Amino acid sequence: MATKKVGQVITRPGRTVNHPDVTIRVPEDLMTVPGAPIRQSEVDFYSREYPIESQNIDYSADRQWATTVLTPEAYAHRKEHEQLNAPLVEAARHTGDIEPTVAPNLDVEPAVVTEAIRQKAREMGFAEVGFTYLNRDYVYKSKKRWVRFDHVICLAMEQEYEPTQTIPSMDAEHTHFGTYRTEGAVGLELADWIRSLGYHAQIHSPNDNSGAYIPMFVQAGLGQLGANGQLLSPHFGSRARLMMISTDAPVVYDEAIDYGIHKFCQECQVCVQRCPARALMKEKIWYRGVEKNKLIYKRCRPVMARYLGCGICMKVCPIQKFGLQAVMEHYIETGGEILGKGTHQLEGYTLEDKGYFGPGELPTFDPEIFDMPHGKSKTCFSKI
Repeated sequence: MATKKVGQVITRPGRTVNHPDVTIRVPEDLMTVPGAPIRQSEVDFYSREYPIESQNIDYSADRQWATTVLTPEAYAHRKEHEQLNAPLVEAARHTGDIEPTVAPNLDVEPAVVTEAIRQKAREMGFAEVGFTYLNRDYVYKSKKRWVRFDHVICLAMEQEYEPTQTIPSMDAEHTHFGTYRTEGAVGLELADWIRSLGYHAQIHSPNDNSGAYIPMFVQAGLGQLGANGQLLSPHFGSRARLMMISTDAPVVYDEAIDYGIHKFCQECQVCVQRCPARALMKEKIWYRGVEKNKLIYKRCRPVMARYLGCGICMKVCPIQKFGLQAVMEHYIETGGEILGKGTHQLEGYTLEDKGYFGPGELPTFDPEIFDMPHGKSKTCFSKI
């Protein structure tokens, strides 16, 4: 069996501070561009003329509707999460106004400051840490005046592996929401620590987003956009919760990396084929200046609401399941095979009231399931 030629070798820090660095070999035939293909003039145009807005505002009607189709158990769990998480969200909202506790040491080089923050964040439990500029093209319209600082620290906290593999389930919901709360609390601690160095630190809460985070994570070299519309990072794919801290600390920016994911997803297509709502597009298109597999929201949202946040596109991703290193090694050594594709281990899932679906099997839904309200609700308002 012929093997694939290696195009580049990437070395990344281990999954935690206690894991050794990992080496990822990227096949030559999967290489495209660092980060994502972008037409910057189009990004600028859409940002200026049609700025993006929070789902909490633009899609508030269906967000309210979604609570009406949850099971009683799921509804109770989400209300509990909202109550437990509310103090973290409120605390994060005001962090931009908190002054540093000391004056900064102007003799410390930016590279030293950057690595000190990276190391501290890793020690506190963040698996991926990257630095880039806060790209205001991706800040929500309602938050543009709220955002204070120009540099951003991109932070990803891994959620527990085993419960995630049971998606969609209450176990998966527990680890999903639990990771958000842990991340929110740790983020507040990290921001306090940054202020102890003499710099401001504004938390962009994972539960009250200030913008589209993924483009900045891609800028910071922490992964690439997958066909499922999620950030696929080297160790755990999209099995993570994202947050950002913007700061005026003099940090050195990381660079976007080509992990081979942009083209790998076109070869893989498992998430596209396994989506129960048929909401993922096979072919990439140019959308707001970025080449991507565009999600069909009106098909995704109704199934996501009824089936515990769904998340099947996360579950069946081989990078989530096995990690990018293993996936790329298998692709190289087998001449282009996708690790796990066509197997029950990767592709099988169960939907409550529908049963189990293995490779090549998809559920069917009555057309009425896709009926939902669209746009803003009459009671929608922005908190910022």
